[in-house]
Amino acid sequence: MSQNQDVEASIDAATQAVLVQSQKLDDLAPGKAGAEAIGLGNLVDVPVEITVEVGRTRLTLGELVKLGPGSLVTLDREAHEPADVLVNGKIVAHGEVVTIDERYGVRITSLVSG
Repeated sequence: MSQNQDVEASIDAATQAVLVQSQKLDDLAPGKAGAEAIGLGNLVDVPVEITVEVGRTRLTLGELVKLGPGSLVTLDREAHEPADVLVNGKIVAHGEVVTIDERYGVRITSLVSG
């Protein structure tokens, strides 16, 4: 067999393997047409991560390794600007940082639409 024939035989074998695998997928049981949707009520207990971001900055690696206790890092926002409230990494609201007893919190001031 020539090299071209070997390549063609390999392509034919690979094609046949893909066809066999796709036919196996067709044999899977189909979902129920018209089945009930999940609905919001079933999702209310799903945990999400909420993050409050008061600002960002960029440092060089050299500047980063010089940081220690008492170092100050200037952020890209002014003190009066609202913090971003993120759910799973996506901004969903803005708010102001507050203290609640001896902990930090955030008071939502506006929601971000869609």
